Amino acid sequence: MKSLIMVAVLAATGYGAPQRSAEINFININQSNKKQMKNDAKSIVMDFLTAVQHGDNGKIDSLLSDKIEWIQPGNNRVSGLKKSKSEVFQMVAKMFELSANTLKLTQIKSISVNGNRIACVVHWNGTQPPGGILDVDNIDVYTVEHGQIVEAEVFSANLAEEDKFWGN
Repeated sequence: MKSLIMVAVLAATGYGAPQRSAEINFININQSNKKQMKNDAKSIVMDFLTAVQHGDNGKIDSLLSDKIEWIQPGNNRVSGLKKSKSEVFQMVAKMFELSANTLKLTQIKSISVNGNRIACVVHWNGTQPPGGILDVDNIDVYTVEHGQIVEAEVFSANLAEEDKFWGN
């Protein structure tokens, strides 16, 4: 009789039963972490794009990984794969030189989130003294890890315009 009462008490208290609530809490924590990761990645990319708009090179530097891989489209003087933050800054310096310091990120049209990858539709414009004009939308896809952008791939809405503007 004592063992039957003991089994009834153990069953009533849940002793020995699988801890479903612990599993649920674990799942909720994982979903919360994924949601936070998405928010963090989006926030980092927004901070980066805002820093680009304001020319805040210190902030830009802090948000790019030293080992970033940046893929710039086209067949021109700034296109190709950049394999470090230094190469990205060299590319940007060349862009400002070729645009007579007129290159501007004029609009961030949309931002879409997929985990730690962020896709943005952005608009750039610039002019060159001989009359060249850049007025183009790009889709930039950024990958964020450990609070920094580790990869960027740029897609141009008008590669012919970009190739003509940046030259060969």
